[in-house]
Amino acid sequence: MKTADFDYTLPAELIAQQPLPDRDAARMLVLDRANGVVRHKQFTAFPEHLCAGEVLVLNDTKVIPARLIGRKPTGGEVELLLIEELSALRWLALARPAKRLREGTEIVFAGNPKLEPLRATVEAKRDGGEVVVRFTGADDLFAALQRVGHVPLPPYIRHGDDVPADRERYQTIFARQPGAVAAPTAGLHFTPRTFEELAQRGVLVHRLALHVGPGTFKPVASDDIEQHTMHIERFDIPPDTAAAVNAATCDGRRVVCVGTTTVRALEAVADTEGQIRAGSGETDIFIYPPYPFRVADALLTNFHLPRSTLLMLVSAFAGREPTLRAYEEAIREHYRFYSYGDCMLIK
Repeated sequence: MKTADFDYTLPAELIAQQPLPDRDAARMLVLDRANGVVRHKQFTAFPEHLCAGEVLVLNDTKVIPARLIGRKPTGGEVELLLIEELSALRWLALARPAKRLREGTEIVFAGNPKLEPLRATVEAKRDGGEVVVRFTGADDLFAALQRVGHVPLPPYIRHGDDVPADRERYQTIFARQPGAVAAPTAGLHFTPRTFEELAQRGVLVHRLALHVGPGTFKPVASDDIEQHTMHIERFDIPPDTAAAVNAATCDGRRVVCVGTTTVRALEAVADTEGQIRAGSGETDIFIYPPYPFRVADALLTNFHLPRSTLLMLVSAFAGREPTLRAYEEAIREHYRFYSYGDCMLIK
């Protein structure tokens, strides 16, 4: 298939720039895969679409302040966006400007003047502005990032850096495992009330972690989607989650995925019978039509960028034409799009 097959035109005013005052105040478009019927709801109605014994799987990765602004010894400014942890204190990052960086260059990130500054030394350069850096000046890098890092908001959110609310709102309330450099946005709508209602309905809630990288949200540049390569992302699936998903699959109970990243983690470890294995690993799975889903039975997701791998995954799950028709309907109804926007339940 061609990348152009997943294009659509979105008015700029529909790109959500701020989160709503209440997390669960988002609108929710419900798409029925069986007949293509679209209904308009509020996210507060989400638990009503699940039944006792069904398994809801969440991605509990935690967004780190992965955007760093520092200076070289010459005084020139350098911006790093951390992409992937390679080993302790050693990361793959996108650098800007990358051309002027040389191997061995040290970048200093100012923070609390009473503490030793965080430093990064460029160990290697790769194509596409990527660099491998090793950090010094902190035994606990994640703690240091809280001091000197910035929230890695997507470039289409333009309300400025370091808005205090972003530290809270560009993070799910159930985030637990640090490592993501972009939020699993479908989970941003959940509140304690959501979980209370799910529990009352007898829904089984389980977690996994897929540490979201910026490549997840990157538009596909090649004309032929099969030429696109995904960034590698790390995942961890606990034994209780694997057991619950496998039992539901065997019993014919639905597995409902919150977000495309949850789908990718589950499908990456599924066998031909839809059984998954617990454990940690890496995946670069790229899901696009046609794809034989083995685990996911329903999907809650936000609205995604044109020509993106996320839109392709959604199109594989719901069908390309029904998905694009649903997007057209959402645009007509002035839904809010992207990370801080409204959501879509496909069942």
